[in-house]
Amino acid sequence: MTTVRIADVVVPDQFTAYVVDNSVEKTALYESGVVRRNGQIVTQLQAGADSFTVPFWRDLANDEANIASDDPNVDAVPHALGTGRQVVRKAFLHNSWSAMNLASELSGSDALARIQDRATAYWARQFQRRLIASLRGVLADNVANDGGDMVHDISAGVGAAAVFNATAVIEAALTLGDQVDALRAIAVHSDIYGVMLKADLIQYVPDSQGGLIRTYRGLSVIVDDGLPVSGGNYTTALFGNNAVNFAMTAPRIAQGTEVENKPSSGNGGGQQILHSRVNLACHPAGFSWVESSVAAESPTIAELALAANWNRILDRKAIPIAFLIAKAVAA
Repeated sequence: MTTVRIADVVVPDQFTAYVVDNSVEKTALYESGVVRRNGQIVTQLQAGADSFTVPFWRDLANDEANIASDDPNVDAVPHALGTGRQVVRKAFLHNSWSAMNLASELSGSDALARIQDRATAYWARQFQRRLIASLRGVLADNVANDGGDMVHDISAGVGAAAVFNATAVIEAALTLGDQVDALRAIAVHSDIYGVMLKADLIQYVPDSQGGLIRTYRGLSVIVDDGLPVSGGNYTTALFGNNAVNFAMTAPRIAQGTEVENKPSSGNGGGQQILHSRVNLACHPAGFSWVESSVAAESPTIAELALAANWNRILDRKAIPIAFLIAKAVAA
């Protein structure tokens, strides 16, 4: 049987485009509408610098309207339109895989499709982990610096009062005040999903493809065991549409996909290494990146989760994200 080699099947430009275009689409958060591919971030990822600033207009203030009069000597005083800016941090990422094991695994099948799917799934998981870490970071910043006004925490309750329940979800959603109806999805750990199932709180509605979407009180349900669990306390996140902006692109200079040949490896039998590189930015709405604690050229997953690296720049109601901290079982 002829062994399929990576160099025989990988077309670098096509491979990179496939990975970049499809990886995030494989994540439940993307499919739910929680995250939005942002064209400005796409452009900036292929420019210089390790971060960039996005200016924005603030909403009009709720000043009381003027009372009109017929006095020609009284002029109305116009108000200024406020502005703000948020800093978005880039990440320059790479991983590689040896061809010796991979080539034999792929022999006799559609090698290119299999390689692409494996790399795509890997980058999808990386994106999801970096997204969840960023959410942990903004949650920590909110608790440390904004009075925890995005969080409803019942984990210190006695017995069943500490366990995930419908009332607690409503309280978490109401941290958005009159913007509560902006929420569209809820992301839970599988242990919390188990609580929802046992309480018969999950409903299923048909989608446009003939499948079923699981919902909870009208919210799409996302199950991900990457959500934080600490000391039996589970963090659940509620989202509105476009709560997170992101982009993933090929590098500007280096090749997104390279195959490295090492003829001497394996005592001359040869080895190939597939290198995959992406530029990535994942940014929760209403927050600005603060370069407070980053050791290398890009933030790690652990550094994304630090409160010191984030700062909220918008009013609470303008941010379509809320958190609930609860237990899965009564203590």
